[in-house]
Amino acid sequence: MAATVQKWCKPFIPIRRSLFQRKIFTSKYVQSKTNFRFRTFCAVNKTQPPCENHLKDEDNCSNYSGKRKKEEMWLYNTMSKERELFKPKLEGEVGMYVCGVTAYDLSHIGHARVYVAFDLLYRYLNYLGYEVNYVRNFTDVDDKIIARANELGEDPISLSRRYCEEFHHDMSSLNCLPPSVEPHVSDHMPQIIDMIKQILDNGCAYTIDGDVYFSVDKFPDYGRLSGRKLEDNRAGERVAVNSRKKNPADFALWKAAKRGEPFWQSPWGPGRPGWHIECSAMSAAYLGYSFDIHGGGMDLVFPHHENEIAQSCAACHESSVSYWIHNGFVTIDSEKMSKSLGNFFTIRQVIELYHPLALRLFLMGTHYRSPINYSDLQLESASDRIFYIYQTLHDRESITANYDEASLKDSIPSETETCINKFHDECLTSMSDDLHTTVALAAMSEPLKNLNDLLHTRKGKKQELRIESLAALGKTIGNILNILGLLPDSYSEALKQLSDYALKRAKLTENEVMEKIEERNVARKNKEYEKSDTIRKELAAVGIALMDSPEGTTWRPAIPLPLQEDQHLTPPT
Repeated sequence: MAATVQKWCKPFIPIRRSLFQRKIFTSKYVQSKTNFRFRTFCAVNKTQPPCENHLKDEDNCSNYSGKRKKEEMWLYNTMSKERELFKPKLEGEVGMYVCGVTAYDLSHIGHARVYVAFDLLYRYLNYLGYEVNYVRNFTDVDDKIIARANELGEDPISLSRRYCEEFHHDMSSLNCLPPSVEPHVSDHMPQIIDMIKQILDNGCAYTIDGDVYFSVDKFPDYGRLSGRKLEDNRAGERVAVNSRKKNPADFALWKAAKRGEPFWQSPWGPGRPGWHIECSAMSAAYLGYSFDIHGGGMDLVFPHHENEIAQSCAACHESSVSYWIHNGFVTIDSEKMSKSLGNFFTIRQVIELYHPLALRLFLMGTHYRSPINYSDLQLESASDRIFYIYQTLHDRESITANYDEASLKDSIPSETETCINKFHDECLTSMSDDLHTTVALAAMSEPLKNLNDLLHTRKGKKQELRIESLAALGKTIGNILNILGLLPDSYSEALKQLSDYALKRAKLTENEVMEKIEERNVARKNKEYEKSDTIRKELAAVGIALMDSPEGTTWRPAIPLPLQEDQHLTPPT
């Protein structure tokens, strides 16, 4: 028995600098760079993500690292096609691997959806008290990278590293926490080669002229994740069309070197790994053969994750992932957004006109497994909603900042306590039910309304323990925003940024808006009400709403009037 286990689960070689120097197939030597952020084999990161409660009265790091009785959490498992109670393999610890980008261009909002979804899962697992080892890789060795590098006359690895940094910039903009570790394929050739050796030794692969192919016929469970049959494996979709293969569905574990391409030495000659083996090797290197969560976009279910399961099990019989989690597509006119279809918007293009946290809110406004349709209206609505949230909390902050927290009474009115408890329970219940962010976001409406009543209505201003209620409601909402990754460094700064974005979309400067307000004030004074209404409508048409009060007229961003009318929407109050 011991011999069998040793044959099928040979320990991986330690993580270290590659033993095989990367070269280009032209005698030109290129030194590879290694970024050392590695954990040891099967290690679990003990470091919690940093608390992001930058606002002084939201300083409560228990959101992430506090020990508490863990809530029951349910996740939809693509393997079983059912919601399942989440039970990690090790008590209190979670190993999670999410397939990262193939870094050859700027990332689009389809990528944003994947990594916002798993950032939410990462944050919530930490909130529940788990120690999460979150591994998200970079594919920096791939046909698409090589093709793009040849177009630009760049070294493929250098090009890919450049776009990895651009990806980091995008993720930071979207307030995604950094993973525990981000391995690059090019730094893990020894682990990849070692796994291919194990698969060959176990009789599940074969070699042809320097290529190594996985034999799907050797894995009877092939198709279990996707429910597809072998004949459904489409040749040409990262599945090489090759008459030499024993079965058309067989896929490459190692590709023999071609002129002008980067390569590494191996027992089968110079070459580079196939796409699927990379994730199997890196997940095993950092999480072991058996871990809790493997995730990615729905497009990875087949063939990528199906092939990962096959080759990981072929390398080690004890290989298992408890939960396979996949997010839905971002669509445009009901068609999947992707680079290959040419119907995509990069994250940079979107956040050129919209606040990154408005984009994050848009992506969270639909359950992560459902398709989400990209449109200007949806982004305008998200931008309008997040402005309302931040404005309410900023107004509350401007009042409570005048009071020393120590001077406030410990009690709050029963109706405020009921509102807070209901909101808190609804948020945790919905998030624990397969991350239903839509319910959590909707539950925010009542405490926000209560805040506005306390801030602006005659009755609210006279309420007993008003300041205590404002402080408690604001802190609770801020803590939930923190869990959702929507808490800004400063409410006032975020509001200024949202206003600047609105002016940019309207193609106006603030001075021009103020001139319009003054022109309207003069018209109203002269009883030229038609002209006054025209100015208001002109600004409303481009997303600038005017608000009259005894103190004068101010403006705020709003959904452009034509979009409201087309969809029969009314702006939030």
